[in-house]
Amino acid sequence: MLKLTKVHHIAIICSDYERSKQFYTETLGFSVSAETYREARNSWKLDLSLNGHYIIELFSFPSPPPRVSSPEARGLRHLAFEVNDVEEAAAALRQKGVTTEPVRTDEFTGKKFTFFTDPDGLPLELYEK
Repeated sequence: MLKLTKVHHIAIICSDYERSKQFYTETLGFSVSAETYREARNSWKLDLSLNGHYIIELFSFPSPPPRVSSPEARGLRHLAFEVNDVEEAAAALRQKGVTTEPVRTDEFTGKKFTFFTDPDGLPLELYEK
């Protein structure tokens, strides 16, 4: 049997490296673990951590093709982040100019959640702990 232990990281390709770097660090609060320019690929790779845990690799590539990215499209539906208080976290995002959907309650768990997007339209979710 395959014995997976955890999700190691999530890789995201962005269209505007500086804009996405600012969003994930200043808006969402990720810390930069490493930042590498890969000259052969004309590409940046940014390793991002949250509370000391390596989570996201943010890549830039010249002219990446667009991808369908709505929550109901085939493929990755969304990336969810756990927060203690969804209402408070959503308000903090709105203060930084990020549009969030109305807060809803999960009918199965009774937990609050909301969706928003990153600068490239990647669907992201806040889910209450």
